[in-house]
Amino acid sequence: MTGPIDNPIQEVLGTTQPVCVAEPGSWCERFYRWTDNDFLARSADTIVDKTFTITLIVVIAFLVRHVLHRAIHRVVEGATSTRLSRLVNRAPRLRPVAPTTEGAVPMSPRREQRARTIGSLLRSISSAVVLLVALVMVLAEFGVALGPILASAGIVGVAIGFGAQNLVRDFLSGMFMLLEDQYGVGDIVDLGGASGTVEAVGLRITTVRDGNGTVWYVRNGEILRVGNKSQGFAVAVVDLPLAHSADIATATEVATRVANEVVAQEDVAEVVLEAPEVVGVEKVGPEGVTFRVTVRTSPGQQFAVQRALLAALTDAFDDAGLPRPALFPGAPVGGAGRPSAP
Repeated sequence: MTGPIDNPIQEVLGTTQPVCVAEPGSWCERFYRWTDNDFLARSADTIVDKTFTITLIVVIAFLVRHVLHRAIHRVVEGATSTRLSRLVNRAPRLRPVAPTTEGAVPMSPRREQRARTIGSLLRSISSAVVLLVALVMVLAEFGVALGPILASAGIVGVAIGFGAQNLVRDFLSGMFMLLEDQYGVGDIVDLGGASGTVEAVGLRITTVRDGNGTVWYVRNGEILRVGNKSQGFAVAVVDLPLAHSADIATATEVATRVANEVVAQEDVAEVVLEAPEVVGVEKVGPEGVTFRVTVRTSPGQQFAVQRALLAALTDAFDDAGLPRPALFPGAPVGGAGRPSAP
C-alpha cells in the first residue's frame, strides 16, 4: 500500500506527512490523528517510551523548587523573628533590648522589609535555575542537540549584556545595597547628587524625597557613595556663634544646664540616647567663635532635638548677656547680640 508520502500532490502542496503515519496502530499514527501535528507525531515514540523519565524530571524539578522556596521562607521568617535576625541585623545596639518572647529578638520594619525583599529575590533566582535545568534535561530526552542552542544563547546573552550593561550594573548594585544594608525606606541619606528621605528601594532605582518635596529617582549603578544619617543612631549638632570677648566658662555652664533641661522634657527624652555633650569652642574665626553642643538621638530624630536645643540655648545665651559676633565690621555688640544703642 502506498503511503501518504508518495503522493506527489502532497509534496507539491508542502503537506507531506511523516513516514511513520503510514503504519496503522503505531503511536505516530495515533498522535498525528489526535493532534494533526508533525512534531508530536515524529516524537510520539519518544514521548511514550520516555514518559516516565520526563515525568520524573518534571516532578523532581517542582519538588526541588518547593523545597528551596520553603527553606528560603523559613530562613526569612527566622531572620525577622528569632535569633537569626542577628545575622541580618549587624548594626550595633545602643541600648539593650529585652526579648519579646523566649529567644526572640525584635526587628525594625525596615530590616524586616529588607529580609523579605532578599527572600523574594532568592526565590525568583532559585525558580529560574531549577526550571532551566529541568527544561534542558527534557530537551535532551527528546534528542534535541543542545550544543547549537547553548551557543546561540551565549551569543545572544553577550549581545544583550553589551547593550544593557548599565541595566545589569544597576541590578547588581541594587542587590549589594540590599545585602549590605546600606540604607532602607525611611532613612535620611546623602547620595551625592540627591539627598533626603528614602521612599522606595528597588533593584534598579532608589526613590528619594528631599526637603523641598522633590522626588529624585536615582539609578543604583550611579550611586558612588552613600551617607546614611539614620543608621544606628544620629547626632543633633547645635552651633552657636559667640563674640571673641564672650566668657566661655559662663557659656559652658549655661549650655550644660539648658541642654539637660531640654532633653529631660517628655517629648524629647524618649528619642535621646545619651546625655548632652557640651563640646565648647569648635572653631575660631575672624568674626567670632563657634560654640557647639551635641546630643546623640534615635535615627531620624536629630532635627527635632536640634531645633529644640537651638531655640532654648539662643534665649539662654541672650539672657546671660553673652555677646554675639558683630553684624558688620566695627559695629559695637550688645549683650543680646544686637548693636548697642548710642
